[in-house]
Amino acid sequence: MLDELKSLRIEDYDYPLPDERIARYPLAERDHSKLLCLKGETISEHHFHDLPDLLPKETMLVFNDTRVIHARLFFHKETGAVIEVFCLEPHGMAVSEAFEQRERCTWTCFIGNNKKWKEGVLSGKWQSEGGEFMLSATRREAVGNAWVVEFSWTGGMSFAEVIEAAGVIPLPPYLKREAEASDSVRYQTVYAHHEGSVAAPTAGLHFTPELLEKLRRGGVETEYVTLHVGAGTFKPVNTPTIGEHEMHVEPVHVTADNLHRLVGHKGLSIVAVGTTSVRTLESLYWFGVQLQEQPDLPMMHINQWDPYTLDAQGMDYADAYGNILHWMERHDIDRLDGETQLMIAPGYRYRVVKGLVTNFHQPKSTLLLLVSALIGDRWHDCYRYALDHGFRFLSYGDSCLFLP
Repeated sequence: MLDELKSLRIEDYDYPLPDERIARYPLAERDHSKLLCLKGETISEHHFHDLPDLLPKETMLVFNDTRVIHARLFFHKETGAVIEVFCLEPHGMAVSEAFEQRERCTWTCFIGNNKKWKEGVLSGKWQSEGGEFMLSATRREAVGNAWVVEFSWTGGMSFAEVIEAAGVIPLPPYLKREAEASDSVRYQTVYAHHEGSVAAPTAGLHFTPELLEKLRRGGVETEYVTLHVGAGTFKPVNTPTIGEHEMHVEPVHVTADNLHRLVGHKGLSIVAVGTTSVRTLESLYWFGVQLQEQPDLPMMHINQWDPYTLDAQGMDYADAYGNILHWMERHDIDRLDGETQLMIAPGYRYRVVKGLVTNFHQPKSTLLLLVSALIGDRWHDCYRYALDHGFRFLSYGDSCLFLP
């Protein structure tokens, strides 16, 4: 099966996306976007605020509550050159720990206009609620196409406060515009909580507090997990087959309470909000499978091909998650901090997720592969319908509800 999967041609997951169909800005009201619903074999058109009427009874919606950080820092040299330092992930410590630092911390970063940064320290002054502060950056060693950068600052603030004041929110490159003040609010879900992403889990951008309350009143359960979205989510598949594409690694965080509630929902309809929630839920399943054979694993790390080589032996997700809970008890922890490189592509069998709320994805992307794994070739029909009926595409665009 794995050889067959690796031989899938990415050109088979292409479609024509005119530039004018990419939504550059969000709608004025989050939940007024269009919603395409695929239920069984039937495609229908709605608005996002219709979602409560479309979900199956006894649904649990699972959200990714990551928060997008102001990851882009611009330093101005005396020569006039502008150097962009794009914070990707902390170097040598957990995300939460890095944001709590009060004097210095080290991150892995992309550097824009790197040739102009010959040597020395970059520094600049910014304004925060507590007054003016100085932020400095020192470039260390290269790591692939990125660099290790050490930051230091004055003012006694946490790094979370520093980057919030000094940085700019990172918009997807396909929007082809600079971030504006409104993006700090609109490129963030209303339930964003744990800081650490450089891209939004965009399926969640359509939800409002009022809609969430309506869902709960209607009997829909809600659960929140965390996957910090990395820049690799925009990485195109530039190889002829998917077997040659290396998936990016992203950190995952769930609590024992999360797992208990998910296990308690066994047999009912778990619908993931966004592809990152899908990858979190399914990755947790495979960690539980690993623990069945290797109960003393030190941490969770799911490689991109693990689901296609591991023998699940018919294990259901409640038992897999139960293995994780036992592992957490043995390690005396109530929060799992892991990472996943999982690739979901046609041929994958979903073990946890029964439905998906998502946006329309880029051609030839791993996100489109994930959708195809859920609904098969019907993705062609859905995307063709959307193109023919004026739907808006990508991060600030319209949405889909897939209930195969």
